[in-house]
Amino acid sequence: MEASWLAVGGTLGAVAGAYLLWARRERSVPIAPLDAPPAAPGWKGTFRDANALLFENGTVHCYDPATGYILGAFPADTPSTISDKIGRAAEAQAVWRRSTWRERREVLRTMQAWLMHDMESVVRVACRDTGKTMIDAAFGELLTTCSKLAWTIQHGERVLRTETRSGNLLMAHKRSTVVHEPLGVVAACVSWNYPVHNMLGPVISALFAGNAIVIKASEHVAWSSHLVLDAVRRCLRACGHAPELVQLVVCTPDDAALLTRDPRLAHITFIGSDAVGRKVAAAAAPQLTATTLELGGKDPAVILEGTDIAFFSSMLMRSCFQAMGQNCIGIERFLVHSALESKLLDAILPRIAALRCGSALDETRFGTLSTCNEDAIDCGAMISDARFAHLEALVEEAVAQGATLHVGGRRIRHETWPLGHYFAPTLLSHVAPWMRIAQEEAFAPIFLVMRFDTREEAIALANGVPYGLGASVFGPRRAACMDVANALQCGMVNINDFGISYLNQGLPFGGCKDSGYGRFAGPEGLLGLTQPKAITEDLAFGIVQTSIPPVVDYPVRNTQKSWAFLRSLSV
Repeated sequence: MEASWLAVGGTLGAVAGAYLLWARRERSVPIAPLDAPPAAPGWKGTFRDANALLFENGTVHCYDPATGYILGAFPADTPSTISDKIGRAAEAQAVWRRSTWRERREVLRTMQAWLMHDMESVVRVACRDTGKTMIDAAFGELLTTCSKLAWTIQHGERVLRTETRSGNLLMAHKRSTVVHEPLGVVAACVSWNYPVHNMLGPVISALFAGNAIVIKASEHVAWSSHLVLDAVRRCLRACGHAPELVQLVVCTPDDAALLTRDPRLAHITFIGSDAVGRKVAAAAAPQLTATTLELGGKDPAVILEGTDIAFFSSMLMRSCFQAMGQNCIGIERFLVHSALESKLLDAILPRIAALRCGSALDETRFGTLSTCNEDAIDCGAMISDARFAHLEALVEEAVAQGATLHVGGRRIRHETWPLGHYFAPTLLSHVAPWMRIAQEEAFAPIFLVMRFDTREEAIALANGVPYGLGASVFGPRRAACMDVANALQCGMVNINDFGISYLNQGLPFGGCKDSGYGRFAGPEGLLGLTQPKAITEDLAFGIVQTSIPPVVDYPVRNTQKSWAFLRSLSV
């Protein structure tokens, strides 16, 4: 795990270095710190009714899935408010599209300064709304967002500024350029698992590309989404720009289609399940609205013969149990060489069995309850208990078909938080590729071990699912790791690491097959939020101009001579 912490430290160093470098060149505007409600640092509050609905009487009811405490309530968006928000975003974008690179960087730098100043409050808000731990939130909310801000501030203009493209000899008297123009109003329908990063990531790219953006947040994280949106708007306002550039929509699933079908949207980014992603693509198709879909995954870790299990066991643990497995690029299948299977099980079984579940309020350093334990917690809660019966059925079915359940496999009733949504960290071995649990995305804290004997078998196992988002390859020899990496059907591969590619925001993020299409992050993500326009003009304007040679001028006098002339230009 030392290597992973070195990578994290290097990322933080790069973020801080980029921040200081640009601070000397361009300013950020100070804003008031996040007005975090009492629920963020630690608030007992009132327990919700276990049978209460998220949507009721036009209101979204928000609660902490780790404790069951009520967090707040917000009016759900209606067809009228959704339409109005798109209209206000379009009006603000008409001005913002003419903003300069310096102005856009100033907004991002102000967001960066706010996030660095308020990071503890931001993380606490994310923990309360999702049930995750402070450490999980630091990994998934802070590091990734800070990396995206730093990369976009430093490289965004280089990616989007006007390019000059070379042509052939016939174009020698011309200048050919490509202008990357803003699309207008774009939308991002984002998942609940990382509410801070999943909102700020699309906002950063959209604003820097000159667009306005409408964020469709999950009803599960409406509380934190409103707080983050307010901070972004304060950053825009402090820099002298319209806060209406960023809009938030939280609505019922039925009303969400009104957003994705709106012809005023120029692009939709969707992060979520493949089932809902198909509906979004279908809703956008009649308007020819461009879409980027980041859907499900069943990411494999291929553990080749000779891998140092003792060294990598910590990374394998985090790759599965980070955010209780509710991680887009978390590892769901551990494909291990048969010679290493027993070593892997011996290394991880006691660690999985020792994992402690609880709320961020239980963490001594950050919690405020008088009943705090001296020991930290390892795992938080899941966002909901709606899938617990299905997860238990998948485990039971796999065991009945020959898999071995070592630990977990069921929901647990927490002694302190009986209303919390907790699922026991689970270890299953002897899992066959045809079992449902090996094919379906679990999005849960389930460590599946599958064995192989040859490299070809490992590749077939890794590729033998409908998904193709990310993957990891572990091994002592680079050539063998690269052979496997090059054969994997996915969008991202990390060698001797897990998910680290996402900390390099210069890399595109996305997958293939049922994991979707298109990319966000990196140059590809920024360019995907612009409309390329090709422009040609005379180098010596008004002096050297294109003329039609007489031999091909209308009316054509001699077809044979015209053909011979054009053929000579083509060779």
